[in-house]
Amino acid sequence: MDDAGISAAPPIPPVLTHCPYCALQCGMTLVSHAGGLEVAARDFPTNKGGLCRKGWTAASLLDAPDRLTSPLARANRDAPLLPVSWDDALDRIAGAMRDIQAAHGMDAFGIFGGGGLTNEKAYALGKFARVALRTANIDYNGRFCMAAAAAAAARSFGIDRGLPFPLEDIPGAGTILLAGANPAETMPPVMQYFDAQRAAGGILIVSDPRRTATARAADLHLQLTPGTDAALANGLLHIALQRGLIDRAYIQARTSGFEAVRRCVASYWPDRVERITGVPERLLVRAAVALGDASSAMVLTARGAEQQSHGVDNVAAFINLTLALGLPGRPNSGFGTLTGQGNGQGGREHGQKADQLPGYRKLDNPAHRAAVAAVWGVDPDSLPAPGLSANELLKALGGPVRGLMVMASNILVSAPDAGALNDRIGALDFLAVADVFLSETAARADVVLPIGQWAEEDGTMTNLEGRVLLRRRAAVRPPGVRNELEILKGLADRLGAGGYFSADSGETFAELRRASAGGVADYAGISYARIAAEDGVFWPCPAVDHPGTKRLFGSDFPTEDGRARFHPVEHRGAAEAPDRDYPHFLTTGRLMGHYQSGTQTRRVPELLAAQPEPFAELHPQTARDIGVGEGRMVRLTTRRGQMTLKARLTPDIRMDTVFVPFHWGGAGAANLLTNTALDPIARIPEFKVCAVRVEPVEPSRETA
Repeated sequence: MDDAGISAAPPIPPVLTHCPYCALQCGMTLVSHAGGLEVAARDFPTNKGGLCRKGWTAASLLDAPDRLTSPLARANRDAPLLPVSWDDALDRIAGAMRDIQAAHGMDAFGIFGGGGLTNEKAYALGKFARVALRTANIDYNGRFCMAAAAAAAARSFGIDRGLPFPLEDIPGAGTILLAGANPAETMPPVMQYFDAQRAAGGILIVSDPRRTATARAADLHLQLTPGTDAALANGLLHIALQRGLIDRAYIQARTSGFEAVRRCVASYWPDRVERITGVPERLLVRAAVALGDASSAMVLTARGAEQQSHGVDNVAAFINLTLALGLPGRPNSGFGTLTGQGNGQGGREHGQKADQLPGYRKLDNPAHRAAVAAVWGVDPDSLPAPGLSANELLKALGGPVRGLMVMASNILVSAPDAGALNDRIGALDFLAVADVFLSETAARADVVLPIGQWAEEDGTMTNLEGRVLLRRRAAVRPPGVRNELEILKGLADRLGAGGYFSADSGETFAELRRASAGGVADYAGISYARIAAEDGVFWPCPAVDHPGTKRLFGSDFPTEDGRARFHPVEHRGAAEAPDRDYPHFLTTGRLMGHYQSGTQTRRVPELLAAQPEPFAELHPQTARDIGVGEGRMVRLTTRRGQMTLKARLTPDIRMDTVFVPFHWGGAGAANLLTNTALDPIARIPEFKVCAVRVEPVEPSRETA
C-alpha cells in the first residue's frame, strides 16, 4: 500500500518485442514506468542486446505530440482536413471506391501498401484488394527496395529469402564482399558479426562509391563509379577464372548455364573493368583472390547495387560469382541480400505485390490461384489478373487509376520524381491515407485514418534472415485510433465482403498459415507460441513438427531440376549518364539517425537534433571546382527537378559523385531529383544513379 493506505496498481511486467525500424528487427524489452514506456535491452539472437540510437529512442514515438487520434476528412478538395467520426470516414472511402469503380472500372481504384506492415496486415491488404475491392492494382513500397534482389534470387535459386543462412554464420566466413551495403549506418547492431569475422582473421571487402563507415571498417574498399556493379562482378569472375579459383566440380554437379556466363565474362579483363568502374586493377585482383582463396566466403548485396534500372542484372552478376566459386549451400558461405525495411521480407511474401499471392505464389499461375482461392472461399476466376507495379501504378494516378488508398507508406517522399507524383496526386478523384502522423502524403488526402503503432499490437514480422518474429502489444492505443485490420474489416463490411475478413491478428495469422501452405514461403508450421518459445522460426516451415529451415541449399536448390542457374549479364550503363549539362552522378541513401521517409525519426527529438536537415555531400575538389565551401548552399538540378542544400565536404566520396540522404520531404526531398527509369524485370526505379548539375547559390540568396 501507499502512504494513504490505498493499494498501488501492480506493475505491468516487461514485454519482449522488436524494434519498429529496419529488417534486423532487433529484440528489445519495453518496460512500463510512470511516464509511459521505455526501451531496455533484450538478449535476442540477432542483436544480442545491442540497439542503435533509433531503437533506444523508439518508445518516444508512442506519445509524440502530433500523433493523429481522430479520422480527418475534407468537405471538398479545397477545404481543410477536419475531424470526423470513424463511420463517416469509412463510409466516405467505401463510397469513393464504389463510385470510381462504377464509373471507370474495377482497376480504377488502387492500393499502395508498405514493407512496415506486419505479415498479418500485408496478407489482409492483398486479400482485400483481390476479394473485397477486386482490383488488379495493388503494390507496395518494397518495390522500391528489395525487388531487384528478390527477382534475381528467385531466377537463380528458385527462392527469395534475403539471407539463406542465419546471421550467426557471418563470423565464420573467410572473406565477405559487401556490394553497395552500408550496415554500419543502416543497421548498426549487425556490425558485431562483421567485426567478429575480421577478428577471426577474415577479410571484409566493400564496394561503394562512397567511403562509408562500413568501407572504413573494411580491409579493402572498391570505390566504383555509380552504376557499374555488374562490370565489377564480371571482372572479379574473369580473374577467378583466369587464376583457376573457380569450383568446377560444384559447377558441374549443382548448376546449369555456366558456359554462357564463362563466354560473357571473357571480355571483362581487368584493365577494361578498371576503365569502366574506376577501381584499380590491383584492387580487383586482390578482391578476386581473397574470395577465391578463402575456405568460406559470402557476397552480400544491398540497395547500392540493387536500386538501379539494371538492378536484377547487377545482383545476377554477383550470384554468378558465388556460384562459380561454389559458395551457396556450403558452411559459412553463399550469396545473400541485406533486406532494408522492417518487414521487407515478409511484406513481399503474402500478396502485397501486383503479381503475387500468399506464400510467394504467382497470381498468373492457375494452380496457385486455385490453392489460395480455396482457402479464401472464392472462385479462382474471380481473382483479378496481375496489375501495375508500384512505380507504374503511381504513374497511372489521375489517368486510368482515379482513386488510391495508401497504408504504411509516404509515397511523396519515397517515390522517385516526387514533383511529378505530387501533380498526379492532385489529379486523383480520391485519396485515402492511413498513418500514425500527418505525413507529406497524408496531408494531401481526402480522408486520413489514424492507426496504431508497433507497440500497440500483436503480430508477426519476418527479418532479413527469414526468421518469423513475434511483436507483442505493450501499450493501449489512444482512444480514436484503430489498426489496419480493423480498417480493412470495416471497409470490407461496407463493400459487402466483410465475411471474408477478421480484425483479429491471431485469426488472420492462422488463415495466412493455411494460405501459404505448400508455397515457397510456407508458414504452415509456425505459430505465435512457437515463435515465442524458439526466439523466432525460420521459413519454410511446412508442419508443426518441422524445425524450420535455418539454412537453405545444403543439398539442392528449389528449382525444377534442383540446380542453381547462371545468367549471363553484360554491363550496361545507367539510364542517364553525366553529360555537359549535368556533369556529375547523383546517388541517394540513408543516415544512421533516420529511417526511410523520416516520418517517424524526424519526430524523435534526439534523432532530429543529431541530423536536422538534408545536405549535399561533395568531394572537396568538386566543391573547389564550382566555388563553394563547407556549409555553403548549392543548387542541385536534374532533368526532373531541383533543390537547394548545404554542402558537406568529404574526401570519402568520388569527385564525380554527389550524395543526398532521402529522409526529408517537401523542398528537401531527394526524390525530387531521382530517375523513374525502371528495371525491366523487377520494375525497381533507379534511385542510385542519375545525372545532376551542382551550382553555387549566391550568398545574398541563401537566406532569401
